[in-house]
Amino acid sequence: MSTIQNQQLENVASTATPVYTLFESVVTETLDRDILARIGAGTLGAARVPGFFTTEQCDAVTKGLDTCDMGSYDEQLVQPRIAKLGPATYDYYGNVELPPAYWEHTEQSDASRAGLLHGGDPLDEAIRKLEKVWGGRVARATSKGRPMFAGMIREINAGAKMHFDEVVREFPGVVDDTPVCQIAFNCHLSMPSSGGESLVFRRAWKPSDEQHRDGYGYAESIVADEPYARVEAAQGDAIFFDPRNYHLVRPNTSEGRRVTLSFFIGITSSGELSIWS
Repeated sequence: MSTIQNQQLENVASTATPVYTLFESVVTETLDRDILARIGAGTLGAARVPGFFTTEQCDAVTKGLDTCDMGSYDEQLVQPRIAKLGPATYDYYGNVELPPAYWEHTEQSDASRAGLLHGGDPLDEAIRKLEKVWGGRVARATSKGRPMFAGMIREINAGAKMHFDEVVREFPGVVDDTPVCQIAFNCHLSMPSSGGESLVFRRAWKPSDEQHRDGYGYAESIVADEPYARVEAAQGDAIFFDPRNYHLVRPNTSEGRRVTLSFFIGITSSGELSIWS
């Protein structure tokens, strides 16, 4: 049975408000707009939606992956290796703008993913569900007027170091319509029977953290006393959290693959949702 458990914390605030402990996690059969807004506002640690995709849908996509050539993040920087289908804006941090290679990779990856769900695109299924929840259109973020890639499929079996994701800080100006917050979406297409859990900490990056860098990530010691949400997902579960908070993935501890459909959701100043990977 999937669970999301957060650390039991004593309210040490000097007032009667729950300012210190306001980082709960929820499990909900029905995602709603308020949950996404609370994550974006920083008052909800994580949300799990069981059965966001059916087992049959998940199996169809993972089977289809056998026909795709999976790339990876830069293996000189990201170890253990993380296989992925599709480009990440992370791949091009340090550039003035997204280069031609990004757009070529976007076109190729969209074509590869497009037929994985019984001839359809699993990204379209995720977007359809989010539009129903938000009550409005969900569109790809644009960069210089061009729709960015969204809908990466990743396989993380050996874990991922603690890190944060914040596109407006790490790649300023790359997104045309600056999001006021950033939410991570991960739908688990395949999961091992044990291991592969995620931890999301109530702690954002600050400049002094750079002295604790560990390759592409950071030493876990800097979040030692922080509240956190522990996420243990099953196949088909969708997880939402604020990736501007430090987060990590633990290695699998049993047979099985940890495969997710992943993208970021931005809430713009106009209240619309934009997505990218």
